Amino acid sequence: MGLIINLSVALIALLQGASAIWPIPTSYEHGESVLFIAEDVSFHWTDTDELYDKNVQKTFQRRFAQDDQWWWASGNVSLKDGQGVTGQEIQDYAIKQTHRTIFQKSFVPWKFHERGWKEPDCKGATYIESIYLELQREEKEEEAVKTRVGDVDESYRLSLTEDGKATIRANSSVGIARGLNTFTQLFFKHTGGGAYTPWAPVEIYDAPVFQHRGLNMDVARQWFPVADIKRMIDAAAYNKMNRFHLHVTDSQSWPLEIPSLPDLAEKGAYRPDLVYSVDDFNEIQRHAAIQGVELITEIDMPGHTSSIWFSRPELIAAYNIQPDWNTYAAEPPSGTLKLNSSEVDDFLETLLDDLILRISPYSTHFHTGGDEVNRNAYELDDTVRSKEYSVLQPLMQKFIHRNHDQVRRLGLTPIVWEEMLLEWNLTLGKDVIVQSWRSDEALAQIVARGHKALAGNYKYWYLDCGKGQWLDFDPSVAADHWPYNDYCAPFHNWRLIYSYDPLAGIPSSHQHLVIGGEAHMWSEQTDPVNLDRMVWPRAAAVAEILWSGAKDKEGRNRSQIEASPRLSEMRERLVAMGVGAEPIQMPYCLMEGTQCQLGYKP
Repeated sequence: MGLIINLSVALIALLQGASAIWPIPTSYEHGESVLFIAEDVSFHWTDTDELYDKNVQKTFQRRFAQDDQWWWASGNVSLKDGQGVTGQEIQDYAIKQTHRTIFQKSFVPWKFHERGWKEPDCKGATYIESIYLELQREEKEEEAVKTRVGDVDESYRLSLTEDGKATIRANSSVGIARGLNTFTQLFFKHTGGGAYTPWAPVEIYDAPVFQHRGLNMDVARQWFPVADIKRMIDAAAYNKMNRFHLHVTDSQSWPLEIPSLPDLAEKGAYRPDLVYSVDDFNEIQRHAAIQGVELITEIDMPGHTSSIWFSRPELIAAYNIQPDWNTYAAEPPSGTLKLNSSEVDDFLETLLDDLILRISPYSTHFHTGGDEVNRNAYELDDTVRSKEYSVLQPLMQKFIHRNHDQVRRLGLTPIVWEEMLLEWNLTLGKDVIVQSWRSDEALAQIVARGHKALAGNYKYWYLDCGKGQWLDFDPSVAADHWPYNDYCAPFHNWRLIYSYDPLAGIPSSHQHLVIGGEAHMWSEQTDPVNLDRMVWPRAAAVAEILWSGAKDKEGRNRSQIEASPRLSEMRERLVAMGVGAEPIQMPYCLMEGTQCQLGYKP
């Protein structure tokens, strides 16, 4: 992506005091008047059905007291009721988060001003004392509870007048939450106390380009506490992502409690205490849903299932073949579910019945995996004894049909990795979403076959890439693998990530089938110690591409020069929220505007 060298005066001013909203809104106009905001600001909720009767309004008010207690009509929100969430709860949570973000989790923006900059004077300032939230149409309860792709209108309008009236209008509770998210980004912490915006008046209209905007987190290869997962969800929601893909089981461990199959986690987890209990899992799902984020659970199969062997060895073929595990699997330990076994069918029937019933209050999708299945493993499968494609393909088709029929029967839409369609040439239901990871060509092939697709090319959006090999090499082969880079090296910096266009190479007639994409955090070399800095703020670059699109209004790739200070400001906001996000530039670059740009010509 080339640098944009003809910067306007307005852009230079932007770089020296970023009026930064991330992701960038569809339309954004602002002034330069300072407004402070009162800590006991009141939120007025107006439920208005403008389509039918503009005279009918139900108005509620929430006001914060000094002890940060707050009230609403429905009472305190329970986080463990297993009943999904309502639009009312999404709105209430967004209000509380807005107040906390502005007054408790903000920052002084000295890095974005020249030396000698002075904060606005709060004496005699105009204060925002009320925020008006307007739902523009009647919202059915299930719209908020289960956010089907394309069914939820996340658009919003935000208005802030020079005399301090703030209004957010949206067609859904999730849209209200997205608008409040943007509202918080207008404000900065003042060293004398309180918060202010220097950008009034403000007019914003905003809506996402892609329906599915996700972060995939692998919690099987490494263990992550519930608090870490919730913090990743918070950061994703703050970047207006609406999907959190939990890759929860794999060959190395099975950390998810399944009450009807208790031995799975008891024996398959790394340790008996490194397990997500039923309550943990429900809490994680609900924590996402209440922020307008759908948690999508993946049970990868038939490959990547070796951890099942510890409780049900009769279900697994080619388990932990040594020393040549790589003949049978992409990673150690080798092992795959047997492909022609009635016992496997019975096991999956029990597993999915148990799990999906607990997923369905919060999600409309279930990911059945399907990547990196190694045909050699089935030579050691006593129900098959063959690696021939002509033998295995019909069995794989039967396996997938069985699983997807059950997923649909339980009310969810299946998702699979691209190999099931492109490598195994399976006939998939038209409802099946296919997740691509290997190439842009693969993405184009998926949509050419009529399936909705998720982008995520590993050369751009794999956040784990560039740390080198995690395998050890015997001296006899070490020289062949020197300098020990992994297949997805080098490290993918935010500029590379930001340059990726999911629609590049997709014919216009098929672009509607690319419904979004995901950034991927695989965890072979990432654990709770380095999680935050491996994901953020690079995942935010993915979030803007998926919310705002890869092209600007002139059809060019978005400018790094314009994005850099906004992303740096988002990084500061994430840090203030308690996320250990890495810096992308030193303060000198942020303070001095255009002085860290190569090729800049005024």
